[in-house]
Amino acid sequence: MADNKNDLLVPGAEDVMENMKQEIANEFGVQPGADTTARENGSVGGEMVKRMLQIAESSMSNKK
Repeated sequence: MADNKNDLLVPGAEDVMENMKQEIANEFGVQPGADTTARENGSVGGEMVKRMLQIAESSMSNKK
């Protein structure tokens, strides 16, 4: 079980998440990190969640 709510449960998911973050940041013209505004970093994180939900919904639809 995860010790922290932000721990990833799937081995290897770190690379996938980092790639998704960089892809979205590039699309938004944002360089994520400490020197970037919370709004810009948050927009990248929010889009990541949105896309992960779309992937999960699509996966569940395909299993029916």
